[in-house]
Formats: sequence, structure tokens, C-alpha cells
Amino acid sequence: MAKLIITAAVTGSIHVPSLSPYLPFTPDEIVEDAIKAHAAGAAVVHIHARDPKTGKPSSDFNLYREIVGKISARCDAVVCITTGGGIGMSMEERVRPVSVLKPELASLNSGSINFAIYPLIAKIKQPRFDWEIPYLESTEDLIFSNTFRTLKYYAKAMQDAGTIPELEVYDVGMINNIKHLIDLGVLRTPIYMQFVMGILGGIPDSPQNLVFMYETAVRTIGETNFAWSACAAGKAQLPLMAVAMAMGGNTRVGLEDNLYVGPGQLAKGSADQVAKVVNIATQLSVEVASADEARSILNLKGRNQTGWVAAAAR
Repeated sequence: MAKLIITAAVTGSIHVPSLSPYLPFTPDEIVEDAIKAHAAGAAVVHIHARDPKTGKPSSDFNLYREIVGKISARCDAVVCITTGGGIGMSMEERVRPVSVLKPELASLNSGSINFAIYPLIAKIKQPRFDWEIPYLESTEDLIFSNTFRTLKYYAKAMQDAGTIPELEVYDVGMINNIKHLIDLGVLRTPIYMQFVMGILGGIPDSPQNLVFMYETAVRTIGETNFAWSACAAGKAQLPLMAVAMAMGGNTRVGLEDNLYVGPGQLAKGSADQVAKVVNIATQLSVEVASADEARSILNLKGRNQTGWVAAAAR
């Protein structure tokens, strides 16, 4: 297999601050978590922004610009910017950081699902912020909308920005959505897919389902037409990363997906989970890719071609 690309998703828009004192939400906290994850072995850092006063997911472009600029000033990690955003954000809000900042890599969610995180309420004894419980409660009636119109809009914006899409696949039917966009010429092969498992509303997190997703992609898209990674929500995260490695895939960990590093043990940062993945890779004799090796594997344009680095050089 090619070298293993490890991604660290450092904050996301799922967990709320009351669930862990280690969840980063100010720009500097997110930057520090990303830097440490990269030093631990993550070639890619996946970025969301949050309100620095309340920790609520934010679409504030200036926050994204501050975060990615500070990360790139201190390390050479590949920066992947989300277009998942947070609950209630418009299509334009979700894509603006990609259109303006022109990252090397950006997430593109491949279909609509019920995206339910309201069971997390049971884990909160005392909310740290007033928005947290209503935010989680609202997902009992939430459809995470990613229509074909939306997918085409995002794909075009990424193409215009010179950004490679990281196609987030929450269930097996989304592979057919991707094939449709390839047939239309909206997406160009080889593509990069991320199999996202364990979200309530998506495919359950099991080794059998990971194999099923991969084999469906091979049959539908063609084995030579894609690279892939996997991530899993909650306690299945690290075991499934071992399975993904054994299958020749890449891995994503981080506090966006799981707040723990072991049973009952909160991770103090995404770097804790990255270090575990590196250890698993070492035991399996799998080499871990550097940021530049990840750029080569995924055919990325290079950090100097991102909007924020190019602007700083002028």
C-alpha cells in the first residue's frame, strides 16, 4: 500500500464544550491542537471554526482565515477546510471559506441524511453554555441537507479554487451519488473518499460495513479511480482505524469524531489519538506519510497555492 495518510479533525461541529474540557474552540486552541496533531503524525488537519466566546460552531470567515493562517505559519500540514459547517448554515456560508481561502483540500458531503446527535444530551450534567442543549435537541428533527444541486455547487466552487474535494460518505447510497457526479463530469477521477461511520442516521460502525463500503466503491467507481480514508464516531474510532489500515486505507481521528483515547479516558487533544494510530501503524509495519507525501498521493496543488499563503507572500 501507499504510505498512510493520517487526518486529525480537531474540533468539528458535533461535540459541545460541556462534554470535554479539552475540546478546542478559540482560534488559538484550535491552532495549538492542530499543530500538536501534526507533530504527532497527522499529515492533514481538518478545520471547523467556533465562536471563541461560546464554542458554538461558526461560519465567520475571519475566524477561518485566522486559524488557517496561524497553522500554516507554524507547520506544513495540509489544511482541509469543512463545508459541513454547523446546524442552520446556508449553502453560501458553508462554502465561502473554500471559495476565498482556496485550501488544498476541503470536505464535500456526498448526500443528505438524518444527522442526530441529541443522545449526547444524556452525557451533560450541567451545560457550560446556554446554546448547547437546544443545539443538540434540534438534531432530533434535523436533515443534513446535501442535494444534487448543492453537491454540484460545492464541486464547482472547489474546482474554481483548485481545491481537491474530500468526499464524505455517510452511507453506501452516497457512493452512487458520487458516481452520478463523475458521469456528469462534475467530479474528476481519481477522487478521494472518506467513509464516515457511526453517525446516528448513517451507516453503523462495524468492520463488515467498512468492507461493504469499500467493495461497493470498487464495483461502482473502479478500484483505480479513488483513494479512501475512514473515520468513526465514538468508541469504534480506533478499532476501525486498525481495520482500515489493514485494508490499505487511510485514517481520520480527532476530537471532532471521538472525545476519548481509551475506555473512560478523555483525550487531552487530537494528538493523543494520532499517536495511537501511529503506534498501530508501526505494529502493522505501515509507513506514515508526511504532509508532502500526502500532497503527492492525493495530487494536491501545494500549500503555496492556497489563498492565505499566496496572499501573505504578496
